[in-house]
Amino acid sequence: MNTGTQAAREAGNMVNLDSNPTKLIEIVEIGKQLLMTRGSLTTFSIANDIAKYFAIIPAMLMVTFPAISPLNIMGLVSPQSAILSAIIFNALIIVALIPLALKGVQYRAVGAVAVLQRNLLIYGLGGIIVPFIGIKAIDLIITTLHLA
Repeated sequence: MNTGTQAAREAGNMVNLDSNPTKLIEIVEIGKQLLMTRGSLTTFSIANDIAKYFAIIPAMLMVTFPAISPLNIMGLVSPQSAILSAIIFNALIIVALIPLALKGVQYRAVGAVAVLQRNLLIYGLGGIIVPFIGIKAIDLIITTLHLA
């Protein structure tokens, strides 16, 4: 609440300046929203990284080991275009996630299992599908323009 030393109040992330105990419910909801946003972004980031590795590694290794070319399911043209596509995609996706990070994931008073299922469906599955589409599209543009 609005008690304690000035240094302690400034060190806290949230301070209830009007000493109203009913504000604690709102403070808990804000904390849950921050936690859900962090979890959603982390889930997307992990799934995104896994998908990028499955896209890039086969394309990089198929020159050295032609037997693994069937693993290049995206049909990326070359190791150079695969790496460049992944770098460009990564730069674009970071910028695209800024509004979500600033706005936050909407808090709903549901159980933890429902929140986990929703996050895995939206951010986990999205984190796997979006890189495949984005990297392939960028690879097509790069190879069409002969940049790599």
